[in-house]
Amino acid sequence: MTETADTQPGWFSSAELESVRARIPVLYVQAVPVRVDEAGSVTHVGLLMRADPDGTFNRSVVSGRVLYHERVRDALLRHLEKDLGPVALPRIPSSPQPFTVAEYFPTPGVTPFHDPRQHAVAMAYVVPVSGDCQPRQDALDLVWFTPEEATSPQVRAEMPGGQGVLVRQALAYVGHAP
Repeated sequence: MTETADTQPGWFSSAELESVRARIPVLYVQAVPVRVDEAGSVTHVGLLMRADPDGTFNRSVVSGRVLYHERVRDALLRHLEKDLGPVALPRIPSSPQPFTVAEYFPTPGVTPFHDPRQHAVAMAYVVPVSGDCQPRQDALDLVWFTPEEATSPQVRAEMPGGQGVLVRQALAYVGHAP
């Protein structure tokens, strides 16, 4: 899961967030950005390149926490703009429905999803984007893969914590069974 400093009122300090993470699950949204053709079929999946604090690089989907008193739709838009830029033009329905709910545990093997920092619950969405995507914040790059490339063993190996599983589930949800 992505970690960035938010300056919204009511947000936790680093120490407070660490304390909360040790006690309760934290709610996240995750978005798998896609390009679609005129018929609505997914043609490409956008994956972010990020650097971990230890200097390793990995690929990920758009991800972030839901703020207190924030609608899920607003959290999705905020994180999509934060990671893909202000002109990505995401198309989020008025009442978005997740394709899955992923539970991340600090203990590996409980589910396919792992986050050593916390127990997190993430509502995951497939989000078509039609604008110019320019990675921002802690995202170094955005690469568009075909559905076959995005689910390949090589790309999945670059996606820690089970995000490769999440991408496969997203593509199965939109009719691209891997």
